[in-house]
Amino acid sequence: MRLILLGPPGAGKGTQAKLLAHKHGIPQLSTGDMLRAAVAQATEVGKRAKAVMDAGQLVSDEIVNQIVSDRIDEPDCARGFILDGYPRTVPQAKALGQMLKDKGLRLDAVIELKVDEAALVRRMENRVAETTASGGQVRSDDNPEAFRKRLVEYREKTAPLSEYYAGTGELRVVNGMENVDAVTAEIERILIPA
Repeated sequence: MRLILLGPPGAGKGTQAKLLAHKHGIPQLSTGDMLRAAVAQATEVGKRAKAVMDAGQLVSDEIVNQIVSDRIDEPDCARGFILDGYPRTVPQAKALGQMLKDKGLRLDAVIELKVDEAALVRRMENRVAETTASGGQVRSDDNPEAFRKRLVEYREKTAPLSEYYAGTGELRVVNGMENVDAVTAEIERILIPA
């Protein structure tokens, strides 16, 4: 099973990816984790990524695409994988499509978790209030202003992936506002043919 999860920050992609990865015995591939691993292992592409990051620049699509390609070639991905946080843009999606085609693979589904953004902001505000009340440490980016900025960036850069994958016929939409178990059940229903 080869799957992409789409949706804005706070939609539950990470939660669903972990549950699906555990149930199906396939890895959850996070771009950040793959990038850090490539740098730590000092692979050729990892060295290039480190040089770019050390210079304070953003890692190019070319480097990110190569890191993803290398990771997909690892033995634990033979039965499939769940991409979480990649692709982020339509050019990355097109590169992924070509990469998979070159490897003789295809996606089984692209699942978008549709959510009400205002409700997400309220959830985040409640989580911050609960964390603060219990004496916990609140993440620096866990505030309404930063969260709204992340949502705007998502709408501008990543949301166009929905239209792209709808055009390829791979997009399936799930109501991400349901409880975790209901969302998982709906995703599993979509994946049965896969």
